[in-house]
Amino acid sequence: MPQKKPKLGQNFLVDESACHRIADALGDITNRTVVEIGPGHGAITSILATRAAHLHCIEFDPSLAKELTFKFRDNSRVTIHQADILEFDLASIPTEAPLDIIGNLPYYITSDILLHLYTFARANLLRRAVLMMQREVADRIAATPGISDYGALSAFTQLHARVENLFTLPPSAFSPPPDVYSTVVRLDFAPRFAELHVDPAGFNRFLRAGFAQKRKTLANNLRSAGFSATQLQSAWPHDLPEQVRAEAVSLESMAELYRSLGSYPAGTGAPTS
Repeated sequence: MPQKKPKLGQNFLVDESACHRIADALGDITNRTVVEIGPGHGAITSILATRAAHLHCIEFDPSLAKELTFKFRDNSRVTIHQADILEFDLASIPTEAPLDIIGNLPYYITSDILLHLYTFARANLLRRAVLMMQREVADRIAATPGISDYGALSAFTQLHARVENLFTLPPSAFSPPPDVYSTVVRLDFAPRFAELHVDPAGFNRFLRAGFAQKRKTLANNLRSAGFSATQLQSAWPHDLPEQVRAEAVSLESMAELYRSLGSYPAGTGAPTS
């Protein structure tokens, strides 16, 4: 008989060896505060609970949160939060050092969760994340400019962290098995704004504008954001083709163009986040 899929579409990791490999990828967490996103039934939680100085688990499903609260009721180092990670303020977790993050991300909101994490990385609140996601998304965030997988999520990820794809798991590692393969990724947070000599808020807006419509060239996207053809022509780097799309442009070249342009024209309706 086929296994019944949980009501929220969760695919729980049941490969014990994989659970240990994922926990090991965080490194030594003896003196660290760790946040686990979507702990489910606690397969990885049980490992982390014996290693971390303190473990905060953020579980959206009320029944699973209740189950975890009971399971770890005698462990004072484990705190269960029944909450939506996209609305959870990681800055509210008491810690003297940047947080470590671990989790099996829901496939349908992986990008949203990553972008949510980057807002805290910019504030130097995160050290490292070990995250499991759909293999295709992992390939995208690790892609380099000029290949088909590279896009806005690649750029935003590599602006905030060093990316390492660790290993891939088959559907059989989960219950119920998903229709896709899953890859475990390690992100070592190291925002590059200072290195690129750009301000975080402005450059993030600029990247969003540049990648706004995939089929448009970078110049056309920036014109839609309010920059005039004259501005773009005067600021355009000599080594950047005029018809290039954002997907083929390195972060260094993006930063060079952003610095040359200076700021958004007033009242253009440029992206605000």
